Amino acid sequence: MLIQELLTPSRTLCGFEGGSKKRVLEKTSQLIAEQNPGLEADTVFSGLLGRERLGSTGIGDGVAIPHCRLQDCQNALGYLITLDSPIDFDSIDGKPVDLIFTLVVPEEACDEHLQTLASAAELFSQESVRSALRNTSDDAALYTVISDLGK
Repeated sequence: MLIQELLTPSRTLCGFEGGSKKRVLEKTSQLIAEQNPGLEADTVFSGLLGRERLGSTGIGDGVAIPHCRLQDCQNALGYLITLDSPIDFDSIDGKPVDLIFTLVVPEEACDEHLQTLASAAELFSQESVRSALRNTSDDAALYTVISDLGK
């Protein structure tokens, strides 16, 4: 599944205040829970943090793709965030992260999870994509840029 299919205007946030990896995961979890009544922020946070403990989801070039599978999740959910300032994310290349795509999928959606992760990694490996996303100045522009990439 393409990440553009998972995003909505309310799931694209430009200039998100980060601070630290843990704080970004916590705030993202709260946002996901607020927009998806069947999910609890603590459950989402635990899932994302648990995955990070297995190894950083910082894929390099300032991009991170935190993700997890959750029992109470009904549909795949994607959130695209640009940070106001880059943060340390223990990325494989050691560079700080300012582009984050968070993915939460139903526990049984293993194939969809892996396909979406592969699609996201491929998309974010392109310098032109990263540059276009970083050059947005508000949520609407960020959503428009990412949506247009799928056309």
